[in-house]
Amino acid sequence: MTGSRRSVRREAWRRFLRHRQAVLGLLLTVLLALTALMAPLVAPHDPDEQTDIVATRYQPPSVEHPMGTDRFGRDVFSRVVYGARISLMIGFLAVALAISIGTAVGAIAGFLGGWLDTTLMRGVDLLLSFPRLVLLITLVALFEPSIALVTLVLGLTGWMGTSRIVRGQVLTVREMEYVTAARVLGFGQARILVRHILPNVLTPVIIAATLGIGNTILAEAALSFLGLGVQPPTASWGNMVASGRDTMLDAWWITTFPGLAIVLTVMSFNLVGDGLRDALDPRHVA
Repeated sequence: MTGSRRSVRREAWRRFLRHRQAVLGLLLTVLLALTALMAPLVAPHDPDEQTDIVATRYQPPSVEHPMGTDRFGRDVFSRVVYGARISLMIGFLAVALAISIGTAVGAIAGFLGGWLDTTLMRGVDLLLSFPRLVLLITLVALFEPSIALVTLVLGLTGWMGTSRIVRGQVLTVREMEYVTAARVLGFGQARILVRHILPNVLTPVIIAATLGIGNTILAEAALSFLGLGVQPPTASWGNMVASGRDTMLDAWWITTFPGLAIVLTVMSFNLVGDGLRDALDPRHVA
């Protein structure tokens, strides 16, 4: 069994490596992660450093400031690098929370069925009927915006799709022969669900998580742009874009570079997600 699983993993890895766009996305993702982790070494300046504002503000890209400076004379490149930390951290933590909740709800609903399944899924349908951005704005507006709050809200509003995916997979897997054999052997429901069903429904969950990170980063940037996310002076790609929206013609670099960082990051995770989908489920290969 172990050798068979290793063979399946090797074949999936080979299929992933043949997906050139996915490999490119993986390389970009790793580069972004390393940049965020080593931000103090990569950034040439303190992201919040302000010296002579009159002399240093709105400087165009140069050798000293590769992405120019903003209205407070802060180095845009350094702020973009430190902003990667915030965006990636929020993306990973929020998606981890959403995937955990969605997997638990979907697995319980699909495995136990009956009135519990009906109740949980109708609750999911109700939550899905609310536009996510409106729900995010409402929840964040009720409290003082912070990184922890944004992460929590994004996680708590992003699990519903995962729960439906997991429920559909569990409904199929629970009828498999090895699950029936586990019941005959007298295994408890919790053991059957955790050890025999969940490991066999994780493929779409992994794909959904990868794609969800890009969407979460985009949602965080939207909240920060509206002033309801990460608050200045903490560097965030969203609030950096917002800070330069009034000077786009004269100081285009303030919004352009963090905007490009958002696009590049979301595109990278989407490419990796597409590659994982094709590698883990060969039916999607064209």
